[in-house]
Amino acid sequence: MNNNPYLQLKDRDRRWILIACLLTVFMSSVEVTVVSTALPTIITKMGAFVNFGWIVCVYLLTQAVSIPLYGRLADMLGRKIIFIIGISIFLTGSVSCSLCNTIVGLICCRAFQGLGAGAIMPLSVTIIADLYRVTQRARLQGMTSTVWGISAIIGPLISAWLLHNFKWSIVFLINVPIGLVAILILIYWLPDYKVTKIDHLNLSGCLLLVVCISSLLIAVLQNNQLGYWMLLLLIISLVAGLMFKHNEQTAKVPVFPYIIWQNSAIYLCNIGNVIIGVVMMGVTSFLPTWIQGIANGTLVNVGLILAMMSIGWSLASNLSGPLMHNTSYRFSAQIGSVLLITGSILLVLINTKTSLIQLGLKTFIVGMGMGTISTTFVVSVQNHTHQNVRGICTASIMFSRIFGSALGTALMGAVLHYNLVRLLPEIHDPIKQIISVDYRHLLSINDLEKVVSQVALSLHRVFIVGLLTSLITLWIACKLPNSKPE
Repeated sequence: MNNNPYLQLKDRDRRWILIACLLTVFMSSVEVTVVSTALPTIITKMGAFVNFGWIVCVYLLTQAVSIPLYGRLADMLGRKIIFIIGISIFLTGSVSCSLCNTIVGLICCRAFQGLGAGAIMPLSVTIIADLYRVTQRARLQGMTSTVWGISAIIGPLISAWLLHNFKWSIVFLINVPIGLVAILILIYWLPDYKVTKIDHLNLSGCLLLVVCISSLLIAVLQNNQLGYWMLLLLIISLVAGLMFKHNEQTAKVPVFPYIIWQNSAIYLCNIGNVIIGVVMMGVTSFLPTWIQGIANGTLVNVGLILAMMSIGWSLASNLSGPLMHNTSYRFSAQIGSVLLITGSILLVLINTKTSLIQLGLKTFIVGMGMGTISTTFVVSVQNHTHQNVRGICTASIMFSRIFGSALGTALMGAVLHYNLVRLLPEIHDPIKQIISVDYRHLLSINDLEKVVSQVALSLHRVFIVGLLTSLITLWIACKLPNSKPE
């Protein structure tokens, strides 16, 4: 740690850099919550529900595959230039999304936006870890989660207000001024240190990783349309995955450093973050459809209920720091996993009579579980790595969560689509029928009740997938080291 040049910075410089990092965290969180709130409206205005998975998944896909690349580049070339490039790509993608008038164009721009998003969370968290000592990192992660929680509360409300008064495209411009301010602060205050002497990238490994993940997600997302082609994509994904594993074992500079596979705490935290990503998407991507289509809620209701999860996440993140220091990584993760499983069970038990207040309380518990577990995982990984690989190791855990989010969106979207086609074969786009006021009025009372009940059943099965997945977190928590940050 004595060789860390960031620790030699003046307190004033560190504060400004911290502000810039927290602004980017705010920006990243607002993007997720704003788009989640706006998705039902975007789908209704631009295309069928079948395109829903692509709008979300392509963003998560490009974000996931770019995260390890940004992490390695940040270790090689320095945090500053790579961070600024990533933010710039993200802002360009945001503006492009706001200018789209076709569903295909929006999907393409979301893909480009995701390429920039891959730099934001991992590098902001990495830089914060560089700036402060081990004993302060849990507190700083709690602060990061607080900003995330605040933005997640504000984001849906702003999104609902903008959607009510303006076109949907305006929601993609919220982040532009925030990102520009962050870039200016980083240009002036963040020093340009290089932390490792690695001078080349493992491009073949990156390409194999892209092929593996892309093939898998496309196969899951489009399983109903691909037929036997899905099997081919799964085979391609498997072969690319095996080749990637061989590449990692033989490459001079692997995409992910060996310590990720050699240290049980690190690879367990990565697996755990995949699970968190899967469960999280069950709430943020599919609960809004329940709120609007089944519970007859408004966009404001969607924003408030999603905000409850963010409040729970933020509160738990702040509490998990002292919890880790007074107990252990294992105990902290166990508490979080129990909360997450409890919240997931409560979501499975919702029905057409569940009130919006009850939904908010259930998502709050889910958020408490996620906040406790995720903070424990991040702090554990950062405290088990040296600074010269901290960028890529932090990127790996962010990659795991985003990959889990993309996989969860694809998997749960496939479950939802399969059930809708099977239960309502005669109804075209049933989600649109119950969310859009114009289409809802065209249905008879009996038809409306039938569509609502079958959509509710389909969403219920999506939440069951989330519950089954969440059970894995308890097993992972029990395997973590029974030690605490020192």
